[in-house]
Amino acid sequence: MKKVVTCSQMKLLDYGTIHNMHVPSLVLMERAALATAEEIRKYLEKKNSPGNLEKERILAVCGSGNNGGDGIAIARLLHLAGIYSEIYLAGNPDKMTEETRHQWEIARNYGVPATNNPVWDEYTVIVDGIFGVGLSREISGTYKEIIHCINQSRAYKVAVDIPSGIHGDTGAVLGIAFQADLTVTFAYRKRGLCFFPGRAYAGRILVADIGIYDRNRDGSGLADQAAWHLEKRDVETLPARSAWGNKGTFGKVLLVAGSKGMCGAAYLSASAALHGGAGMVKLQTVEENRIPLQSLLPEAMVTCEFDEASNEKNLNWCDVLVIGPGLGTERVGKERLLWFLKNGTKAGKPVILDADGLNFLAMNPQWLEYLNQQTILTPHMGEMSRLTGRTISGLKADPAASAWEFAKKTGCVCVLKDACTTVADGDGSLYLNLSGNCGMATAGSGDVLSGMIAAVLCMYLSSTENRDISYKTALAVYIHGLCGDIAREKRGTHSMTAKDMIEALPEILKLAENLE
Repeated sequence: MKKVVTCSQMKLLDYGTIHNMHVPSLVLMERAALATAEEIRKYLEKKNSPGNLEKERILAVCGSGNNGGDGIAIARLLHLAGIYSEIYLAGNPDKMTEETRHQWEIARNYGVPATNNPVWDEYTVIVDGIFGVGLSREISGTYKEIIHCINQSRAYKVAVDIPSGIHGDTGAVLGIAFQADLTVTFAYRKRGLCFFPGRAYAGRILVADIGIYDRNRDGSGLADQAAWHLEKRDVETLPARSAWGNKGTFGKVLLVAGSKGMCGAAYLSASAALHGGAGMVKLQTVEENRIPLQSLLPEAMVTCEFDEASNEKNLNWCDVLVIGPGLGTERVGKERLLWFLKNGTKAGKPVILDADGLNFLAMNPQWLEYLNQQTILTPHMGEMSRLTGRTISGLKADPAASAWEFAKKTGCVCVLKDACTTVADGDGSLYLNLSGNCGMATAGSGDVLSGMIAAVLCMYLSSTENRDISYKTALAVYIHGLCGDIAREKRGTHSMTAKDMIEALPEILKLAENLE
């Protein structure tokens, strides 16, 4: 699990390292340049035979801020390594920062050539050191023309810290943006490198350690409210399955799902829960779905009774409750949802509200009073728009803020599904998911996710490890994305289906058992 920072948090971390820990700014700049130059050198050596780099031509396009200083230092390091490198100062030399002016003087002392009129197609690698993470205005004028020309060139393109023109917090394109093949970012990943389109403009992303750490002299953190992203090593920390446990030990999931002619969503969610490790799964559905579901998933139990006594019995039986997949929007679906939502949260059960459950909630905002810290909502952007009354474009402008504000308002865990899914809770925890791909935008994918979340919650029932429900939810979202990545490898993004994601679950969960 690694931190993801905002521009303001990164600025605070820079300041703390320089002024509190007394690491000179030029030292950090030099380390940033060394890390980037090394990645460029690796690329060139892989591209060419060893020592055969005489045809390579590097151009560092530099602004007058510290990002430009990084670019100037990169050109100097590659020049000294025997690789032809030039500097194009796109920024105003009269407005150079002190550090950038210092790097410019060093480069001139070492005889690094500079150009005022680059012919873009003459270069094999172009380094973007124009703007850093602090850019917030739209790019126009000469800068816009320069970035347009670079993007049209055939050169391999490397961004320093973040592609120029990408908003460091939201990933939005500020008029135009540098289209990188590689982005070397420093210390921590920036939010703008998680959200699209920024993530797509960044190409391959490498986080380089340059000596900036989230700590102060007294041991406190400088960016304690940073977001997080999970990694495969987090999957490896899933609780081990007890050798002496039984099916009850490993969790019982009740799915209130399905309606007449709509059993597919219920099946996918239940199947994901079972394949994800839940010990027992019971489907509370309508009579028309009994035979299809029993045929499709004989491992699950099916009940069609809906009365006070049966409901109480089913609620007492389960450990985790999933409400909504394929529930429909008819009166009977509304009654089923209201009873289990109201009584499930009252009983202290983790409740996952998905699909039609969210649509009913949007139509009945008074039901928000039934949500609590054990409630997990999984809206996609359209459902979130209906829940909040905000436009989809408004939500997409800052998904992290949108999810966090809704979680804070309702007290629940919000899983805002998008190309980069955001998980937030009312206490300020925030996770940005980096697994998954566009092939997961297919029918049933969300139903699979609801079942996977239930399965992960079940894994922790018999564990002594204490984890926040938001972390468990984020871990399920990450696993869901990994399953989508395996499905893409086997089927391709055009042909993969939700069922392919379920079939990939065993391969991912083997990581937790060291069976790979």
